[in-house]
Amino acid sequence: MQHRTLGTTGPRVSALGLGCMGMSALYGDADRAESVATIHAALDAGITLLDTGDFYGMGHNELLIGEALRSAPAALREKALTSVKFGALRGPDGAWFGYDGRPAAVKTFAAYSLQRLGVDHIDVYRIARVDPDVPIEETVGAIAELVEAGHVRHIGLSEAGPETIRRAASTAPITDLQIEYSLLSRGIERQILPTCRELGIGITAYGVLSRGLIGGHMHRDAQFAANDFRGMSPRFQGENLQRNLDLADALRKVAEERGASVAQTAIAWVLSRGEDIVPLVGARRRDRLTEALGALDITLGAADIAAIEEAVPAGAAAGERYPAAQMTHLDSER
Repeated sequence: MQHRTLGTTGPRVSALGLGCMGMSALYGDADRAESVATIHAALDAGITLLDTGDFYGMGHNELLIGEALRSAPAALREKALTSVKFGALRGPDGAWFGYDGRPAAVKTFAAYSLQRLGVDHIDVYRIARVDPDVPIEETVGAIAELVEAGHVRHIGLSEAGPETIRRAASTAPITDLQIEYSLLSRGIERQILPTCRELGIGITAYGVLSRGLIGGHMHRDAQFAANDFRGMSPRFQGENLQRNLDLADALRKVAEERGASVAQTAIAWVLSRGEDIVPLVGARRRDRLTEALGALDITLGAADIAAIEEAVPAGAAAGERYPAAQMTHLDSER
């Protein structure tokens, strides 16, 4: 396993992290036993970074990870690092009510996460979306107090814009920014990525396969379950879906010429963007995990990158990455 360091103040982690959200929420039903087996396979392969959110399945995902860690060999369990997002407010019916970054809420969320995960500390802790009603200095300051108390090791951000990143970094050391970054979502290259690099903040990139759009396994007549986020995501609707799958087909040609899969090529491209970037792969099954790990064996030269970016040019994606209501929650898009 290759390794990278999260920013200048963060831990040394595997070059790929495992995003566990889909094992509990937003992508339809998942198999619990296979999910646990996939986490075990990831740990066995050398993946050390497990990413989750306390609102993924309303605690289900943290409990799942806790179960997987308890049943993993001690040597692997001790190497596992947890990255947790908090702050999302949801109702029993799944409704979204915004985000809570108040200091008291930050500490309450952390207490529940520690219990569900079955750990004595969280390695990287971050609010899932910036709370517009609470200064980021207060939210980050509360996490800093958790660090001082030993309950958290490092402070992260999620989907934050340049100004917010600077304000947060002036409050306490920031390890990484978690944000969507892929061939179909390259907006961070304009201001956010340069800001993070200036401040020594790493990137944990989610959505590297654009929720399956450029994973190489999606059909043009795809149907999504009622509990699958993609059923209401603009990039998966009507003509947008067809145009985006055209991009995936173009990427397939480049991948096949190099003896790789579409998914491996897309992940390898994100890996090639810099040693300060750690892609999170959202594999829910062991076969998908094995495929994703193959990206680590791919070395992309300048000609390869040019061919990939010609197949999927910057800004070519059809549709926004979230529905309009959720886009308003993204400080990174302001």
